[in-house]
Amino acid sequence: METLTLMGMGFVHALSPVNLFAMFASTAVGVTIGCLPGLSAAMGVALLLPVTFGMDPATGLIVLGGIYCGAIFGGSISAILIHTPGTPASAATAIEGYQLTLRGQAAKALTTACFASFCGGLLSCISLYFFSPLLAQLAMKFKSPEYFWLSLFGLTIIAGVSSKSMLKGLMSGVLGLLLSTIGMDPMEGVPRFMFGQATLYNGIDTTCALIGLFSMSQILILAEKKIVQRPRAAEFKDAFGLSGKEIRRISPTILRSWVIGNIVGILPGAGASIACFMGYNEARRFSKHKEEFGKGSIEGVAGSEAANNAVTGGSLIPTLTLGIPGESVTAVLMGGLIIHGLQPGPALFTTYAGMTYTFFAGFVIVQFLMLGIGILGCRGFATIARLSDAILIPSIFLLCVVGSYAIHNNYTEVIIMMIFGVIGYLARKFDLNAAAIVLGLILGPIGEKGLRRALMLSDGDPSILFSTPICWTLIALCVLGVLSPILMGRMEKKMAAQHENC
Repeated sequence: METLTLMGMGFVHALSPVNLFAMFASTAVGVTIGCLPGLSAAMGVALLLPVTFGMDPATGLIVLGGIYCGAIFGGSISAILIHTPGTPASAATAIEGYQLTLRGQAAKALTTACFASFCGGLLSCISLYFFSPLLAQLAMKFKSPEYFWLSLFGLTIIAGVSSKSMLKGLMSGVLGLLLSTIGMDPMEGVPRFMFGQATLYNGIDTTCALIGLFSMSQILILAEKKIVQRPRAAEFKDAFGLSGKEIRRISPTILRSWVIGNIVGILPGAGASIACFMGYNEARRFSKHKEEFGKGSIEGVAGSEAANNAVTGGSLIPTLTLGIPGESVTAVLMGGLIIHGLQPGPALFTTYAGMTYTFFAGFVIVQFLMLGIGILGCRGFATIARLSDAILIPSIFLLCVVGSYAIHNNYTEVIIMMIFGVIGYLARKFDLNAAAIVLGLILGPIGEKGLRRALMLSDGDPSILFSTPICWTLIALCVLGVLSPILMGRMEKKMAAQHENC
């Protein structure tokens, strides 16, 4: 009964004029970022994170959630109209979506993507509401040894799954761990690697690191390429909308992709880019109209978009309850939580339950706003998708500098952001994983404190790290996390082979 009351109060607070305006604006900004090829949801969330500093924590999280959901859907616009996915999560959408555009059915493809995104995102909220409190209750049993293994589990999962090479993924995580040691020693108060900079007293600012790794690095990547005009988006020759027959046809695909996307989202490290191909693959497997695939199938578009949007709610579950981000975007969102003075875990569902359920309610409302913005604004967003890199590069650079300076009105943090921009650029060049570096920064202090406190309590006896069933469960998950790249690699090769045979 108490949970139902919290859910109801969450919607009351989320429907306030300020929160409604924040949801509308952030979703529109997210769609804009998503439909620009080369940008990503993680970059958008990191770039606008400083904007939320002066907001109420619930409103700030709603803004970040709106950008997240909007960007994931927005990637489908350029994927459908110019055959260039705005975000990696829409890579599979381009396969069937662009074929529909070539047949003069761009509006139908966009309507299908918008409706499927709405359904996938809305259904994922069910998991967010019902699974999060259960995991939070489990997290209340965690002590120092469990937190050490939990941080290690988060690093092994995302470092392994999100990189083509397990070694490079783990190297990325280790780099993040090394950077997390900068600042004052958490147990003894001794300066570590501060180079005489008082700004580094509390360690590297997470927001500066996020803006540098995901936004500044993207500027360097874009600047390296020839500055070109975007391909011209196709004109709309048909009307927006789906018939009742078409909705009934894609409904089973949407439900199936919802389950796929939720499971992929809850598993830390997999992410929307994997979910979209899995959703598309299963849509083709179960379709009664297999002959349409490769020539323009609304089932293929629906399968991809419902799956990648279902990841959004699913990936928030381990982020909020265990402090293990599901993908790079939720790693940035977790940084936003910490900046607002909130630590992921049971406290979000007890001490800060009002704020958490307001965010959940806002996440639900964002899906409806995304549907309306997507249907009504697709013609305008198609124009945005043609913006030149010559406009994007200076605009993003200015936002990076202003955003990092605004954190504490300190030029040193602008320099830190620039340094992390170079690190992010080199990480991409050497196929390292920026998300794993961020996780190392966030989870490193948690794991260090857990390990050192556990050893202090046991007078240096390491057996305390193996003393509970939860410890052994997390150890098993760590092993699975290290082995998961092999399994995911085989799955991707199998899907690629199936696509080539079709």
